[in-house]
Parts: sequence; structure tokens; C-alpha cells
Amino acid sequence: MAVTFYWYPKCGTCRNAKKWLEANGISVEEVHIVENPPSRETLKELYQKSGLELKKFFNTSGMKYRELGMKDKVKTATEDELLDILASDGMLIKRPLTTDGNKVTVGFNEKQFEETWK
Repeated sequence: MAVTFYWYPKCGTCRNAKKWLEANGISVEEVHIVENPPSRETLKELYQKSGLELKKFFNTSGMKYRELGMKDKVKTATEDELLDILASDGMLIKRPLTTDGNKVTVGFNEKQFEETWK
């Protein structure tokens, strides 16, 4: 199995997730989330396949999130507005974002990875 892995190499959580995937025999196609953030269309597709709320795609602990006052914006913005905001800056997206084209995980939770990627 191969997955597309949107990550930020300096992020410890991303490195742990990548190690887990590789240790479990999953080949990883790395995409630097800041240099090559997913397009608005890609984000919309991943969001729809994930079954998660769109606000789960935001990196709530990031500086950018706080600077832009996103905590209040995510409560009132439309889906289209949120997708535009996410697509505007890779640092706003919770990482790693992992997909095989059908399944999607946001962030790294070992139990969730076991259930989704094994």
C-alpha cells in the first residue's frame, strides 16, 4: 500500500507518523505541506472522504491559527470560506494529512493509524 503523506519535516508528530507507516510496510509519498499545500479541490475531497468536521482539519495549536483569530472564525464561517482559508496556507492545516485516495486521517493517533492503515 502507498499513501500520500502531507507533512512538515520539522514536526515531531509528523516524523513519528512517518516512522509508524514505514515500520508497517506502507510506502509514503511525501508532500511538504508548507511548500506544496494541498489545493482547495484536494482539501474538499479529503474532507468529504474523511467523515470529519472541516474544523478538524485546522492546526489549532499553530501560531498562524491564533494570529488569524481562527477559533471564532471556524464557528461562523461557511464551508467554502473555511476551505479557502485552509488552502491559503499549509501551516493552517493539521498535520500529517494521510490518504490513499479513499481513506483519510488527520494528525497522528497510533490507534487510529492501526485501524485505518493496517
